[in-house]
Amino acid sequence: MTEDVRNIVLGLIAVGISAVLGWLARSYLWKRKLRRKQAFFGLPENSESLLVVNRDAGGPELTVVRHDASALIELAAVIKECGAHAQIVAHDATQQGFGERTEFCVGSPVANRRMAAHMHTLLPGVRVNTEPEPIPDRGAFQIGSERYRLESGLSEYVILARLTADQGQEARPVFLFCGQRAVTSQAATRFLARHHEKLARKHGNNPFVLLLKVVNSQAYGPDVVELVADVTRAAQTPLPTSSARTSHRAK
Repeated sequence: MTEDVRNIVLGLIAVGISAVLGWLARSYLWKRKLRRKQAFFGLPENSESLLVVNRDAGGPELTVVRHDASALIELAAVIKECGAHAQIVAHDATQQGFGERTEFCVGSPVANRRMAAHMHTLLPGVRVNTEPEPIPDRGAFQIGSERYRLESGLSEYVILARLTADQGQEARPVFLFCGQRAVTSQAATRFLARHHEKLARKHGNNPFVLLLKVVNSQAYGPDVVELVADVTRAAQTPLPTSSARTSHRAK
């Protein structure tokens, strides 16, 4: 074998080794990223999860309004990427505790009984004004001493929460998407799907409660979302019987 041939062979071997090492490195990083995602969502390979949603009015069958359907699609993509499975159930057909399966609960406590139960049990520092009359505070959130009013189509709020009910790191989380309107719940699911890596770096697998604001949904739909505040402490602290309240409006 001449020196030139030997150099060519050695070069090809080096290229092959580099390609294999690169593939192994990419595979390792991809698997590590997937494991972190699975841990954050509580969705190991082949695990089961629940998608809990409101019933649309008009009949006994489970039909879902357009924005809630879009929210479920966002979540279904995340679940599939984790290699897990999902079951869609109506809010009034779910009679089980939490911690055994990851749950994604979408909707307002006004129409979603499951959401109302989770809010009462897990977020005692949050109140939603359910007054049916068209008063200024209709649909407003009170979180601790702060109040956040709905300005339909212009400035709307949604709570995005990851909770485990103090059951330890092994408990499967409950994700809440509690919005003042259906479009805000879709915005929150999209925010979670886009920013879960950043949220996982900041919060790990610990509970958190975030208040988001959807800006000008009548023009931008669910796409323009601002993080207002991390309200975990206030949301998990029971409200006092009387407190000073501050109204917040969109600027």
